[in-house]
Amino acid sequence: MRIIAVLFIILALVIGIVPQFTDCYSQGKVIELPTGKTIPMKCHWSARAELALALPLLVTGVLMLVNRRKQTLRSLSIVALTLGIVTMLVPTYLIGVCTNPDMICAMLMRPTVLLAGALTVVVSIVALVYLRGPEPEQAAAG
Repeated sequence: MRIIAVLFIILALVIGIVPQFTDCYSQGKVIELPTGKTIPMKCHWSARAELALALPLLVTGVLMLVNRRKQTLRSLSIVALTLGIVTMLVPTYLIGVCTNPDMICAMLMRPTVLLAGALTVVVSIVALVYLRGPEPEQAAAG
């Protein structure tokens, strides 16, 4: 289970860090309103949301490192599975990225986040399959 926990930690770092440097706002691109005011594009808000999803995934990975009980590890795997699904939904359906395929968010951020989210889902399913079955009986202390 340590390998799965470390994979969750690595995936959380990818999900949290990569979007911060591959959104249009980090490249100096903004929307200019007729009033002259500038606002970030929607990919900026997707990057912020991914950061908010990466933190609980990171905590899930750390908790998996320190826990041994099957029931706890199963619960943490379900949490990671849910976070992986929502991670993929943010740049596609919930918030999105820029519609121009030449923008950095469409070329780098969305595919990276989709891959990391999909890997999180796969690793979670592998963990759930590995953890199936009842908890082993504890030997009575003598």
